[in-house]
Amino acid sequence: MDLKSSIAAQNYAATRPATAPNAQPGGAGDQFSQAAQDFAATLSQGEQAAKSAMTGGADPYALVQALAQTELAVETAVTVRDKVVEAYQEILRMPV
Repeated sequence: MDLKSSIAAQNYAATRPATAPNAQPGGAGDQFSQAAQDFAATLSQGEQAAKSAMTGGADPYALVQALAQTELAVETAVTVRDKVVEAYQEILRMPV
């Protein structure tokens, strides 16, 4: 039984790189990383605009615009998440 565990661990270690995002420039991993950074930056800008509006340092138009961009970014992220979960569930339902 120890031999089977060892073989399973070796096979798992061999397939582990397949789950890592593509680190090459212009690859899918790079695009996903850029999208995540853009999402975080949008949320940060919305927070900064809200803080400025609370202290009286920003005009209401800038606050509304920042909040609308933040809302759009969150809705997009939720939609992408839902599509990924739906695709995963479809894969699980496939007959083997």
